[in-house]
Amino acid sequence: MTDWRAVFIGFVTMTVVGIFGLVVPGIGQLAAGLFGGFVAGYIAGGGLGSGFWHGLLAGALGGIIGGLLVGVAVGLAGLALGPVGGAISGAAGLGIFMLAVTISLIMALESAVAGAVGAALSA
Repeated sequence: MTDWRAVFIGFVTMTVVGIFGLVVPGIGQLAAGLFGGFVAGYIAGGGLGSGFWHGLLAGALGGIIGGLLVGVAVGLAGLALGPVGGAISGAAGLGIFMLAVTISLIMALESAVAGAVGAALSA
């Protein structure tokens, strides 16, 4: 059974560490996924499988919301640039979608591994 409290706390941890991680682009976000997944797995406990699952959910949630924010930012930038910006952001839409999917997968997988480690250490 999924412990949504653990998933939410892992997601919030990931968000907070990710905000501070903006100082070091790339590495800060990688660390955010690892910390968030670890926290989700540690709180959920229940062994490697449970930690993996809860870390995966926390990372996927972070990736999906991050992807949505990137999409909104590009849409607003296109809106600000008028018709030309709308055409550019519309053409870039598929690339942005693929970037968001890739980010979600990376965050989910690294968080899942960290969640399994967190659950192993909580027992």
